[in-house]
Amino acid sequence: MYLYLIFLFTLASSCLAEIGERYQPTWESLDKRPLPNWYDSSKIGIFIHWGVFSVPGLGEWFWEDWQGKHDPTLTKYMDKNYPPGFQYSDFAPQFKADLWNPDEWADLLGKSGARYIVLTSKHHEGFTLWPSAHSWNWNSMDTGPHRDLVGELATAVRKHPDLHFGLYHSLFEWFNPIFLEDQKNNFTTQDFVREKTGAELYEIVQQYKPEVIWSDGDWSTGYDYWNSTHFLAWLYNDSPVKDSVVVNDRWGIGSMCKHGDFFTCADRFNPGRLINHKWENAMTIDKNSWGLNRLTEFKDYLTIQELISELVVTISCGGNLLVNVGPAADGRILPIFQERLLQMGSWLDVNGAAIYSSHPWTTQNDTTTGTVWYTLGEDKSTVFAMSLVWPDSGLIVLGAVKQAPSEVKLLGYSGKISSNFSASYGLAITLPHLPQGKLEWAWTFELAYAA
Repeated sequence: MYLYLIFLFTLASSCLAEIGERYQPTWESLDKRPLPNWYDSSKIGIFIHWGVFSVPGLGEWFWEDWQGKHDPTLTKYMDKNYPPGFQYSDFAPQFKADLWNPDEWADLLGKSGARYIVLTSKHHEGFTLWPSAHSWNWNSMDTGPHRDLVGELATAVRKHPDLHFGLYHSLFEWFNPIFLEDQKNNFTTQDFVREKTGAELYEIVQQYKPEVIWSDGDWSTGYDYWNSTHFLAWLYNDSPVKDSVVVNDRWGIGSMCKHGDFFTCADRFNPGRLINHKWENAMTIDKNSWGLNRLTEFKDYLTIQELISELVVTISCGGNLLVNVGPAADGRILPIFQERLLQMGSWLDVNGAAIYSSHPWTTQNDTTTGTVWYTLGEDKSTVFAMSLVWPDSGLIVLGAVKQAPSEVKLLGYSGKISSNFSASYGLAITLPHLPQGKLEWAWTFELAYAA
């Protein structure tokens, strides 16, 4: 027996040596983890805000605005349209997803040009889109759709080799009595973390193996209460996605824009410049809402030109773009969201070489023509200049270009592009005449240099 125990100890030590040093539950240790390559190469993801809040269809913060902040407009709306005593939980049976086809969603997401998706597995309302063992009768299997929405979408997404599956998860819940009791105790107790939200994190990782964990709802207190560093150490060392998973920066007060595989810093974060850490611009097609909002007017949706502009600037400055849509409670993605995603996909079909697996160039925004943004190609010998405007003058001058390229091409155009380089003003490109509708929204010039 003694020799057998020595053998086991030797084997365990050998295995630990092979896998290298384990991450410790400290930010100093966790911050040393390299970013998995797939995430930076992917560049574009789709965010999906879907839940019980999709039933009233007045934004994802409806419950808090109605019964937390007592918004008088929402109070009047509820009094007028619902019977006395109607509670937020009464919306749950109406969240039926009766027109939902996860394969149709996955096909649309694939056509959008995105390379990963992030679904709200649980928002601040606490309703889980999977049959959680820690959310009895407040999950999509026990009430509403009576389906495992997370599991079905994960299966559909994984039929597309180019798509990675990810999950959003809110740490806190507005009206959970266990959380409110911990809060009342000044967070000296951790019953909510132990019994509910922390247990859910381990559950979704082990069951669904997401490659993105997009944490949120951390702002009430510090990361010690949430046990964030202990969860992340397990995630990086021992979880089934330890080699590929990426996480954001919302793990407790003081962690945002400081810790995590990628920074979000704020909603719709776009610094417009290069920063020294991988970051993500999580933004919305509906300018004012993440979840479905039936009051949104046409003017409040991004145009495709605005969306492509956001994409170009974000990727040029080293970020990823996470484009949000808010489906209806029945599972439909509204036609205007579909149109934007398909338009983005068609643009990427032409211009994807300047986006996917690209790197930031020495200059992000051109010094002469402010509507031009740059990336460096995957081969690091090709520079891409993306113009958000097609000048009526018929000429684009690239002041940031300090060396003549061996060749200039316009992506999606087979004709020859004329250009002239001067050390005094840079590269002047003569624009060709393009057929109406041939290339749209932003135009990419490929500048070839010797490797």
